[in-house]
Amino acid sequence: MHEAVLLEEALAALAVRPDGLYVDGTFGRGGHSRAVLARLGGQGRLIALDRDPQAQPAAAAIADARFTFVRAAFSSLSQVLAEKLADGMLFDLGVSSPQLDDPQRGFSFRRDGPLDMRMDPTQGVSAAQWLAMAEEQQIREVIRDYGEERFAKQIAAAIVAARRREPLERTRQLADLVAKTVRTREPGQDPATRTFQALRIHVNRELEEVSLMLPQAAAHLKPGGRLVVISFHSLEDRIVKRFLQAHARRDVPRGLPLREAEIPEPPLRLVGRAVRASEQETRRNPRARSAILRVAERTAGPLTQDIRIEPGARWRN
Repeated sequence: MHEAVLLEEALAALAVRPDGLYVDGTFGRGGHSRAVLARLGGQGRLIALDRDPQAQPAAAAIADARFTFVRAAFSSLSQVLAEKLADGMLFDLGVSSPQLDDPQRGFSFRRDGPLDMRMDPTQGVSAAQWLAMAEEQQIREVIRDYGEERFAKQIAAAIVAARRREPLERTRQLADLVAKTVRTREPGQDPATRTFQALRIHVNRELEEVSLMLPQAAAHLKPGGRLVVISFHSLEDRIVKRFLQAHARRDVPRGLPLREAEIPEPPLRLVGRAVRASEQETRRNPRARSAILRVAERTAGPLTQDIRIEPGARWRN
């Protein structure tokens, strides 16, 4: 079972109105969606998105006329919503427990399976396919930048040497290879953790997806509507934090003698501080340990800026 992370905190941040329109941009297996539906009245509506084909059967099990599911990446948000404006949106980023726990998906180094890692196995190339054709420098940069792995150079060289002998097609092959290459690691962390994270982020274009989604989400919120984002690693949280902060600042044109009342209102207002899972929740669900929740509220101010990342951009401090 997938336990929705920071569930009560996310619901409180959304401030669900019974008659509102809400978006769950990362349906997963429906934990957050079911909780939102439980707080909606008869006139309320919930639209959920997910690009994982296995999310569709879970969504089909929700027999509720107020609920609509669309199999799409959240970077397609504007296309899905068209002219609709929402009262709140929730995005629970990263990989879900069922994806990690299914060896056939290839996300986990703990269980042997095909080295796939795609959120949508019907789209793009798998991790195995990419490792088979990528240059050593490309592999090094991905592992270094997306995994923040200090042994990226050694791991990339080991991967290129290993694929000359045989194709890297299984998660156990890669995990064992990294374990032999990385001799030291933080206590309690598997040597392959950072490499698997980096490949998953790259294969699914996760940082690009977040960067494309955020301005669309802000543009489709009603004034007073809440944007709630739960991140699970520093790279995606950095994008979210920068976006929210940039759009919550007053943009004062240089050289113009403006009064305070004449300065345009920023399109977002930050709500509270970043929230992390409680000790009680992390004991119950260890995967909540790295979760961080950020909230912003849409104002009546114009949304004029756009923050994106370019493919291949480096996200190191």
